[in-house]
Amino acid sequence: MNRIFLTLASLSTLLLVAAFVLGMNIDDPASATDASLASVRVHFLTAVGGLMFAALVHAIVLTYFMGTGRWIEETGHVYPLPARIHQESRGLKYRILPAMAGCLTLLIVTGALGAIADPATRLGGQGWWGIPASTLHFSAAAFTLCVNVIVNYYQYAAIEYNGRLIEEVLQEVRRVRLEKGLPV
Repeated sequence: MNRIFLTLASLSTLLLVAAFVLGMNIDDPASATDASLASVRVHFLTAVGGLMFAALVHAIVLTYFMGTGRWIEETGHVYPLPARIHQESRGLKYRILPAMAGCLTLLIVTGALGAIADPATRLGGQGWWGIPASTLHFSAAAFTLCVNVIVNYYQYAAIEYNGRLIEEVLQEVRRVRLEKGLPV
C-alpha cells in the first residue's frame, strides 16, 4: 500500500500545485478577454480535478484503515493475537481521521472561495472585511496545499506503521498454524 499511496498522493499534490500555479498566472479575470477566460477555465478544471483526486486519495486511505482494521479484528477472533495490535490499528485510524476531514474541508472551502473570487459571479469578486476575494482564495489555496502535503505525510507514516502491524499479525498466525501442524 505504501507505493500505491505514495504514487496517488504525489499525483494529487502535483494536480493541486498545477492548479495553484495556473491560478497565479491568471492576468485579470475581470478583463474578460479570450486569453484570460481560457486561463480561468484551465485553472478551474485543473483545480476541480485536483480537489477530486485529493479527496479520492483520502477516501482510499480511510477505506484501507477500515478494511485492515476489520481484518485484524476478525483474525483476532480466530487466532490469539495480543489486544495491543487491534488497539494500535484502531488508534491509527482515529488519529488520522480528523486530519483527513480537516483537509477535505479546506479543499472545499478553497474551491468555494475560488468561486466567490470569480468576477462573473453575483458577488463579482468582492471579499469580506475589506479583503478582496482573490486574496482570500490565494491564501486559502496556499494554506490548503501545505496542509494537504502535511496530512499526506502523516497518512504515509500511519500506513507504514499499519503495515508493520499486519506483518506482526501474519507472523503470529504463521506461528500458531505451525504449532498446530496446519498448512501455512
